[in-house]
Amino acid sequence: MKLKQGDKIKNISLQAIDGIIFNLDNLKGKPFMLSFLRFATCPFCNLRINQLVKRFDELGDDFTIVAIFDSPFDHLVRHAAKHEAPFPILADETKKYYKEFGIEQSFWGMLKGMIGRMPTLIKGMFKGYIPFPFKGSIITMPADFLIDRNGVVKLAYYGKDEGDHLPFEEVVKFSKK
Repeated sequence: MKLKQGDKIKNISLQAIDGIIFNLDNLKGKPFMLSFLRFATCPFCNLRINQLVKRFDELGDDFTIVAIFDSPFDHLVRHAAKHEAPFPILADETKKYYKEFGIEQSFWGMLKGMIGRMPTLIKGMFKGYIPFPFKGSIITMPADFLIDRNGVVKLAYYGKDEGDHLPFEEVVKFSKK
């Protein structure tokens, strides 16, 4: 079932790429963005992580991001560690939390993104984000959630295609509240 504004966020406990078990309860009292991405070699997702890392300082000291991929831990480490993210990147290979948060699967969304966002896809591949091998689902759609200090969803953004993420300006605006 999809989350909506006003829903209380559930706890998430997953292994982060630094090897620790990350627990969402540790962020109580802190606003954050929870971002569900696709598989570890997805060019769109790697461009998004690259953007979030490069612009992380714009979000202020009290705000953070939690990124989740539907790939096996070892595969995610191989492809995400190079980002040197200042926020946790987690592996949910079984898609336990993808199901709990209503993250969608869409063949048409995958095709729509591949065709409609071809320049972005090519840009990602030129940056070295080659979408092979697939270890995760190629039809998973991304989703972003802005969560307040009380663990309440303030915005639930479900991507309409494989490259559709909440605009970064919306994240910045929320982080300044």
